[in-house]
Amino acid sequence: MTAARPLPDWAREASLGFFVHWGAYSVPAWAEPSGALGTVPDDEWFAHNAYAEWYANTIRIEGSPAAEHHAREFGGAPYDALLDAWRAESYDPADWARLFRSVGADYVVPTTKHHDGIALWDAPGSGDLTTVARGPRRDLIGPLAEAVRAEGIRFGVYYSGGLDWAFTGGPPHRSSADIELQRPKDADYNDYAFAHVVDLIERYAPDLIWNDIDWPDAGKRPGPRSIEALLARYREAVPHGVVDDRWGAPVGDYATSEYAHDTDHETGTGWEHCRGLGFSFGYNRVEDESLTLSPRELARLYADVVSRGGRLMLNVGPTAAGEIPAVQRRTLEGVAPWMTAIKPHTLGRRMLRADEVEVTDAAWWRAWATPDGIVVVVDAPAASVRSVDGRPIIRIVLPD
Repeated sequence: MTAARPLPDWAREASLGFFVHWGAYSVPAWAEPSGALGTVPDDEWFAHNAYAEWYANTIRIEGSPAAEHHAREFGGAPYDALLDAWRAESYDPADWARLFRSVGADYVVPTTKHHDGIALWDAPGSGDLTTVARGPRRDLIGPLAEAVRAEGIRFGVYYSGGLDWAFTGGPPHRSSADIELQRPKDADYNDYAFAHVVDLIERYAPDLIWNDIDWPDAGKRPGPRSIEALLARYREAVPHGVVDDRWGAPVGDYATSEYAHDTDHETGTGWEHCRGLGFSFGYNRVEDESLTLSPRELARLYADVVSRGGRLMLNVGPTAAGEIPAVQRRTLEGVAPWMTAIKPHTLGRRMLRADEVEVTDAAWWRAWATPDGIVVVVDAPAASVRSVDGRPIIRIVLPD
């Protein structure tokens, strides 16, 4: 099995990535805001799933709030009818890219195929379950790749190798145990997913492949369509490329956590913490400002992750039309000046020992070391900071 490698310079220096969860689920744009993943009991989570991108699963759980919403608003229409209703008429990838750059994005990773099985490009073998064949009737991935790279940002792809409800059918997942029991493991799905990812590599040469959930077990055995063969092709095509750790096999270049889930992965350096601005990744029209991170909360989260050796992967969930929702844009534009000031002070960073700095008159603070000194982020302008060994202090106050 392909072994993980040391992170390339770009990934080691990166501190902020952006997910983009966009799909047919952006048409209803609805989920019950039940709480963050990892804080809601497993036996409650699936029927009350806060992830709008899981809409295709949640509406099939009888009695769930999402099922009731779907019956009321869409008459219980088949899920893929939402693909036909999706137009992406206001999609402006250059505008998205400019926004990401203004916040200091190092890389951007859109969903190319989520668990619903709908591909956002002309994926081989997907028939009419693509945005080229139906709905928007165009490739949504290529223009974004061009736009973010034009802004000097790395481009990656998300792919759900572990679940594809359109391919497998079957009952909805009602628990985490159901996912393991019902996820596709056979050679047919492995061949299908393998062809998809090869096509993504050949078309877009992504700097990062973010696989989700798992990979079919048939691909974990040696062979021409194995994970090992797939990643060998990827690393030959993109030598500086990296992959995450969600393959169900020890091939990842870095570990990931998600909201309050898998936080035990947040050790050492190079790990990545992902979450949305609210409880959902896909756009959820229920999430207003009270359920969305403020600029100050986002800055605090970023400083915390960076100080502990990680990278923050923050999600944006566009509307079905292709607009960044105003509630999300306000936070990003609000934090942008602060991010512009702090980002240069994350390069060459290393974690700091508790005895290397003294901070007083601050209820909260985080710190890390750089070649230029010690960076200390504090929550109060009156905070006093001193390095024990006399190194220069770069003091940064959280935004209001």
